[in-house]
Amino acid sequence: MKKNVAILDYGSGNLRSAQRALERVGTEVTVTSDPKIATSADGLVVPGVGAFAACMKGLTAVKGQRIIGSRLAGSRPTLGICVGMQVMFDRGVEFADGEHADGAEVASTPGAGEWPGTVERLEADVLPHMGWNTVEIPEDSEMFAGLDADARFYFVHSYGVRTWELEASDHLRPPKIAWTTHGTPFVSAVENGPAWATQFHPEKSGDAGAHLLENWVATLG
Repeated sequence: MKKNVAILDYGSGNLRSAQRALERVGTEVTVTSDPKIATSADGLVVPGVGAFAACMKGLTAVKGQRIIGSRLAGSRPTLGICVGMQVMFDRGVEFADGEHADGAEVASTPGAGEWPGTVERLEADVLPHMGWNTVEIPEDSEMFAGLDADARFYFVHSYGVRTWELEASDHLRPPKIAWTTHGTPFVSAVENGPAWATQFHPEKSGDAGAHLLENWVATLG
């Protein structure tokens, strides 16, 4: 029997592209903003494109933080993509006119708070970081299992998490963190129990992205 996956529709993200990619790897997909459907599905995908603050406004409108928190508390697989990964952190900082300069900070927006950390502007000569790049795959990763170290994924973003702040607990498996460098290193994927997230777009990453989605679907039980 096919696993059912809900894609959370909160007004942000390339929903149809994600839907098609997930259907190609053998799931039944529902695009929904209904909290009951999103909470009960075998897997939930939280997409996201655009500004952190706008995404959080949309997420709040559909009770997205509660949905995510409820799923993770019940160890139900949840996958954040691009800004859908960023909103899992404590907060996002944005700057006026896209410029990272003294006095340019205009907003600090609370995130869903599943992981400590700040989403901030990347330090790079060229932004956005757009196109194909590799990741430093963590040891014994389920997310990247079966993928070569030189596998490339598709990125489109100017902001990211440059410091991983969550410390491993003695009674929990430590999260597995993948890093990518554009100017300086940033977190490009997180594998933390039922919570997986990618800064890149697996649905736009060809065979490598499809393989990663297959790995995620395999965790749905």
